[in-house]
Amino acid sequence: MFKIKLPRLRLPRAIALKFPRGGKIFTVRRRWITAGAAVLAAAGIFYVVTHPAVVGVSATQRELPIYSVKRDNRAVSLTFDAAWGNEDTQQLIDILGKYGARATFFVVGAWAEKYPESAKALTDAGHEVMNHSNDHAHFTKLSEAEIVANISAANRKIAAATGVAPTLFRAPYGEYDDNVIKTLRGMGMQTIQWDVDSLDWKEIPAADIAKRVTEKVGPGSIVLFHNAAKHTPEALPGIIEYLIKDGYAIVPVSELILKGEFTIDHTGRQASK
Repeated sequence: MFKIKLPRLRLPRAIALKFPRGGKIFTVRRRWITAGAAVLAAAGIFYVVTHPAVVGVSATQRELPIYSVKRDNRAVSLTFDAAWGNEDTQQLIDILGKYGARATFFVVGAWAEKYPESAKALTDAGHEVMNHSNDHAHFTKLSEAEIVANISAANRKIAAATGVAPTLFRAPYGEYDDNVIKTLRGMGMQTIQWDVDSLDWKEIPAADIAKRVTEKVGPGSIVLFHNAAKHTPEALPGIIEYLIKDGYAIVPVSELILKGEFTIDHTGRQASK
């Protein structure tokens, strides 16, 4: 935060201003001069904070997760967050399997521990089971050591259920900061966000879910769904059929994101260097 200390000025109670046209004299009282000075000071602060040179430095230093991927082909990833319920996991597996679509499920460690048979069923069906934290904590409130402990605990539980250790992470509530991103990268894991939100967790009608996704999706998109969301199983077949008809390949996130050297722009879009 910028702090600018302004000098104290001793101002007269009023200043008489004489304008040449018509010779009129106007009196400006001290309180209006003080208010004007405050406005000018605020404008100066705004300029300093929003000046491109300052913003540019801040933007280049900010750590971002991957929201989407710049790709030459029409590929997209469907992702599902699993933190609590498990009533429709098998139904989602069946729907995805009908179309040969493979998805990525970001599951909480406690979920994998409670429903190991479902976590294994996801892996057996060709889907990815990745890390969504151990207990759905607010990660921006955790220290680096606490993040490492939380992620490691979830990785152990997911690997125990599926036989595969996660390499990707999605932050609970979509909350992240530089510490979160850097810590996960230090653990050899990428943090994955999304650029298309189905809003299925709001229990909006299936038709509205489908409309949101099909209108917003594009090559390299990462779409957010949830397991145990009321209308997702109803909306999913139409969404998949639309994507297939439009020439999209539906792939897990690990196959969508780019390997090797890459950049992430200010929108979170990953691209090759």
